[in-house]
Amino acid sequence: MRQLFVTSYLLIAASLMIVPLSALAQQPSLVGVDKVRMESMNQTVPVIGRLVARQTGNVSARIAGPVDDVLVEVGDKVSKGQVIARLNAATLKAERDLAASEVAAAKSKQGTFQARLKLAGQELQRMERLKKSAAFNKSRYEDAVQNSSIAKAEVSQARADINTAQARLRRAEINLAYAEIKAPYDGVIMAKETETGAYVAIGDAVVTLLSRESLEIEVDVPARRLAGIKAGMEFTLSLADDTPLIAKIRAILPRENPLTRTRPVRLTAKLPNQDNLADNQSITLLVPAGPKREVITVHKDAIIQSPNGPMVFLNADGHAQPRPVQLGQQVGERIEVIYGLQTDDEVVIRGNERLFPGVPLQINGAEPPANTDKSKDDTADQPSIEDTDKSEGAS
Repeated sequence: MRQLFVTSYLLIAASLMIVPLSALAQQPSLVGVDKVRMESMNQTVPVIGRLVARQTGNVSARIAGPVDDVLVEVGDKVSKGQVIARLNAATLKAERDLAASEVAAAKSKQGTFQARLKLAGQELQRMERLKKSAAFNKSRYEDAVQNSSIAKAEVSQARADINTAQARLRRAEINLAYAEIKAPYDGVIMAKETETGAYVAIGDAVVTLLSRESLEIEVDVPARRLAGIKAGMEFTLSLADDTPLIAKIRAILPRENPLTRTRPVRLTAKLPNQDNLADNQSITLLVPAGPKREVITVHKDAIIQSPNGPMVFLNADGHAQPRPVQLGQQVGERIEVIYGLQTDDEVVIRGNERLFPGVPLQINGAEPPANTDKSKDDTADQPSIEDTDKSEGAS
C-alpha cells in the first residue's frame, strides 16, 4: 500500500509538471481552505419503506334505515363533524315525539301522586291531634298512616317513571342525530360503500375515510440490523422526490416476517406539503449498518479527480502540494479519508482546479505571502520522495 501510494504521488506530480516552470513565478493564487478533522460517522444502508395512515377505515351507520342522501364523492376532503350522508328520519322523529309525550305523562302522574300524598299527610296530622280526645278512632288513624305510606310510594314510582321516560327521550334524540352520518376526523373520502335509496343496517359501511394528517412511516428492517436501533432514535429518510427528512422511531413492532426476516418499524416525522402525500407512498430510510466510528474527514470540494485517482492540494507553508488520497464513505459535506491525510492538514477547497505543485497560495481573507527568491532552483518547491515518506510515516 505504501509503495502504491508513493507511486501515485509521483505520477500526479509528473502529470502536473507539464505546466511551464516560469508559471511558478506568477502571483499567488487566491484560494479557500478547510481543515482535515476527525468526526463520528455511521455507515448506513438504504431500506425501502412506505407512508401509512394511523387513522383510516370505514365510517359506519349507527342505526338502521333507508339512505336518503349521500353528500360526498370519492376524493372529497371532509372536516371533522361534516355530514357525509343522511338516513330517512321520519320514524325516528315519531319515536322522539312519543318519548317526549311519555315524559309529559309521567310528570303529570307525579303531580297527581304528590297531591294525594299531601292529602294523606293532612289526614294523618288531624288524626294525631285527636289521639287524646274522645273522638279519636284508632281504626281511622291506622288507615291514615297506611294511606300516607301508599302516597309516598306512588310519588317515588312517579319519579322513577319520569326518569325512564326521559331516558327513552334521550335515546330517541340520539338515534335521530345518528340519522346524519358525520366524519369522525378530517380526511379524504377513499370509497363510497352505499348509495341513495339503499338500506343500511347497524354497522354497515357508508364510506371509507383516510386521514392524511396522521401519516407516519413504516419500514421493514432486517432483523439483523435491529441491534443498533431503538425507540426514540432519529434517522435520515427521503421521499420519492429526494426530499430529505428527519424521522424518529415511535415503535418496533414485535412481529417478524418468516419469509424476509424483517420486522416493521414505525417512525414519525414532520411531513411537508401533506396534500401531495399518499398512503403507501414509497420512502427510503438510511439504517445504521454498524456502530459509530471516529474517522478522518475532508470537505468534498477539496477532492480533484486526476487521471491517477482522487487527490487534494495541501497548503504546505503557503504553497500548493498535491496529495493522492484514498476515500471512503461520504456523509453530507464530508468524505471519509482512509489514506493520505491526517488531522489538521489544511486543504484547498476553493480555487483548487487551477493549481499546480509549488504555486504560492493566498488564503482568502489573509495577507499575500512574501515573494520567493526566483534565483532558486525552480524544482526546489517540488515534493521529494523523502518528503512523501515523511508524510506517509505521519499518516
